[in-house]
Amino acid sequence: MPPASKTAPSAAPRVAVLGAGSWGTALAAAASRRCPTLLWARQAAQAADMAAARENARYLPGVSLPASLEITADLDQALRHAAADGGDPLLILGVPVAGLETLCRELARRLPALGRDRWHVVWTCKGFEQETRRLPHEIARDALGALPSVAAGVLSGPSFAREVAQGLPVGLTVASTDSVLCETATAALHGGAVRVYAGSDVIGVEVGGAMKNIIAIACGVSDGLMLGTNARAALITRGLAEMTRFGVALGARADTFAGLTGLGDLVLSATGELSRNRRVGVEIGSGRKLADILASGVTAEGVRAARAALDRARALNVDMPITEAVCAVLFDGVAPMTAVSTLLARDARPESGDLRTPD
Repeated sequence: MPPASKTAPSAAPRVAVLGAGSWGTALAAAASRRCPTLLWARQAAQAADMAAARENARYLPGVSLPASLEITADLDQALRHAAADGGDPLLILGVPVAGLETLCRELARRLPALGRDRWHVVWTCKGFEQETRRLPHEIARDALGALPSVAAGVLSGPSFAREVAQGLPVGLTVASTDSVLCETATAALHGGAVRVYAGSDVIGVEVGGAMKNIIAIACGVSDGLMLGTNARAALITRGLAEMTRFGVALGARADTFAGLTGLGDLVLSATGELSRNRRVGVEIGSGRKLADILASGVTAEGVRAARAALDRARALNVDMPITEAVCAVLFDGVAPMTAVSTLLARDARPESGDLRTPD
């Protein structure tokens, strides 16, 4: 995707958050405390209910939404809101990986008609597209590549949506090769309980966001098997090495994985009680079947991402023992304790070394 021309922001950002799930709603609540913000929900009934009750009862029950936050089910209205008054339009795409291409293609169709010469677009989803194994930036590039007016990037970090919506402290990272986009996203969100750090390593941020969910499942399995906190610490540490090695092979910088979107997000997902991926692992380690867990309504991006990550790693000749063990348990019928035994039986080797070499 060609970068938009770099001109300094002329006014406070106007924000449209597209997607009214838990994370989209939380970010809209945070942005509305600083900027004119409108939240777009795909379903008209949901938008009407949220506007009336000032609550997202489906995804964030019990959390009050700021009075300043506008809500609509009209996508064109959301885009016009962001483009109004000469401010810097910021679109935050709060949809899962599975919905990113569809939304980006809608933006490619609608944005030219609004006559703005610059749009700032950030996505928040974490994972790989199951069918194509693409990361989010690859999806967005393919769908938005014909729009030279779009500056694009990723917003990520260790964050539970409920805590952000409640106004509790959080640190996030916005990554883009366009510095003005980073400045615009920071202006929209940074302040009060929200700290935003900027960077340019889009691949590293995305790989961290995808891989931490897989390692969190592994940590949950270990906890479900009651293998102790030593085992969890080992999985987190070696999982960090695994995601770093994979990211470097894809073109990321190794130091990105020591930051919020690597180590920070991994620790949160692997230990936090609100982590859906860890919860799936705990239940598997406790003896439940994956199909039964998913049938109960639990959504875990690590389940969707595991096979895609392993496929891409194998194509790059990157060794991923923890991811391989997670896939064996999730999809191949391998008993959790058998997978653990396989990991423990691996040959001893140096801890440090070339990140591209097998672990």
